[in-house]
Formats: sequence, structure tokens, C-alpha cells
Amino acid sequence: MTSYSAATVPTLYFIGVTTTKSSIMKVFPAWAAHLGLKDAVIKGIDFPLHADAAAYREAVEFIKHDPLSLGALVTTHKIDLFQACKDMFDVIDPHAATMGETSCISKQNGRLVCHAKDPISSGLAIDGFIPAGYFKRTGAELFSIGAGGSTIALTWHMMRAERGLDVPSRIIVSNRSAGRLDEIRRIHSEMGVKVPVDYVLAPKPVDNDAVLSQLKPGSMVINATGLGKDAPGSPLTDAAIFPENGIVWDLNYRGDLVFLDQARRKLASRHLQIEDGWTYFIHGWTQVIAEVFHIDIPVSGPEFDAISEIALASSNR
Repeated sequence: MTSYSAATVPTLYFIGVTTTKSSIMKVFPAWAAHLGLKDAVIKGIDFPLHADAAAYREAVEFIKHDPLSLGALVTTHKIDLFQACKDMFDVIDPHAATMGETSCISKQNGRLVCHAKDPISSGLAIDGFIPAGYFKRTGAELFSIGAGGSTIALTWHMMRAERGLDVPSRIIVSNRSAGRLDEIRRIHSEMGVKVPVDYVLAPKPVDNDAVLSQLKPGSMVINATGLGKDAPGSPLTDAAIFPENGIVWDLNYRGDLVFLDQARRKLASRHLQIEDGWTYFIHGWTQVIAEVFHIDIPVSGPEFDAISEIALASSNR
């Protein structure tokens, strides 16, 4: 059992794996000062991958009943925490209910609320670096490696009916274990999506290499595994062949970032566009901070640019 001490000032928790290494520990105090969140602090709660349900429940129980513990951002444990604690929430938002995950915990009028913010933050990040009409124009595919909460969220965004014909011609999701693939297949089925989706069991990096080699030119490849941050390594081997003119996105921005290094070595020869997870990090955190502290934070424009500059300066990135 973990010993939790009552918060003495407004506190936002960060539930993850290696929270002390995150830039948010330096960025949040600067953001709090800029946003007028007087005395607010951030504290990390680290759990091993796929922790016991009792550990998640203890943390959520503490946050629920401690007055100055205002909420939390959850990363890595989003699905596991939801499964362990869903009966403890007074409100579960529609995204969280559909996707079976908790990425944000907040309090509203004495009620504990479970949110899934990733569909919003991942969509904002993607739309920030891919021009409108890209998939309609190119017929490109999307390959997301890892079938956790981030892939659930970003595939939801890319399949929305509001996108019209600007959707991938095919989506491929791979994962090392079958259980997560079964879950994302169920979620996609309930969404009634019309984009073809392949679900690939890929216990070894060479299995992902095989998928990669078959992608159409211009296709998008995403590392949504946590490898490179929560655990060392990459879901690909160094022999992986990226699609010509492809877009490569690592959801990580810190860690050993082997996946990004593999792509950078092929940048010129394969004419790649390479993106890391920094903008995703900013959108993810600002969405949660706005919810937990009940403030408005723009997702674009001068104020968002100012918040982004503060983050960059504070993180020493």
C-alpha cells in the first residue's frame, strides 16, 4: 500500500511510470504562474506497467476524498486504471465510456469525473502537422504500432464521419499481445467505422517491419507503444523500410527515442516527414489542466503560442 498525504495546496497529480523525468515537472510551475493558478503544484505517482488493480484504486480513492487533490493526468495506465476504477467515478464522459480509458480525472460539484482527453489532444496534434485533405489527396494508409489508449484515440479521430473522404485508405494496428487488439477491434466495431482496419499480432519488431514494408507511399507510421520512454527500445528493427514520402510520428518526446533515430537515418533516402511528441505533450497537458482547474485554455492563436513558448523555455528542450 502507498502512503498518500493530504494535499495542503491545490494539487494536480501525474499518474505514470517515470514521472520525475517528464518536462511537465519544470513546465507546470511556469504555466501555473502564467495562468494565475495560485499556489498550485504537481506531484507524480509512479506505477509499474500493468500494476495491480488495488494500487490504482487506492490512488483514485485518495484523490476522490482529499479536498485539495483536484485531479490527475493519467498516461500509460489509462486503460488499466479505467478497468480497475470505473465503478469509483460519479461521471464517465462519452469518450471515456466508448474507449474504455481514463486520461484525466477531475472534480465537478463534488463529483469525481473520468475523462478521455486523448481523442481531442491527439487530433489537435495530428491536424497541426498534416495539411487538410492529405489522405484524400494521397490515398495514404496509417499504421499505428501499439493498441493502447493513444491508438484508440487517434484512430477515432482519423475515422470520424466529419472528415468526409479525408481518411486513410486503410488503417493497420499492431500489438505484441492479442488482448489489446481484441479490445480496439470491439471499439472500432461499436463506432461503425467505414475505413478498412487490419489488426496485426506483432510480438517481435520484425513483425512490424513486415507491415511497414507493404505500406503505400506517403503513409503515416506512429510509435504508440511507449518504447523509447516507458521502456527502452523500438517496435522496429534497424532494417525497417519506411514508406517513400512517409510521415513518421513518435508519440514520445523524451527517452532514448530509438524509433525517431531509426527514422532520421532514413530521412533523406526515403524523403520522410518526422514528428516527435512535443506538440502532443502540450495539447495533452493543457486539455487536462483546463479541465481540472476549470479554466479556458485556447488550442491555437497567440495565447496557445505563448503557452508553447513557456513550455519550451522551461523544459530546456
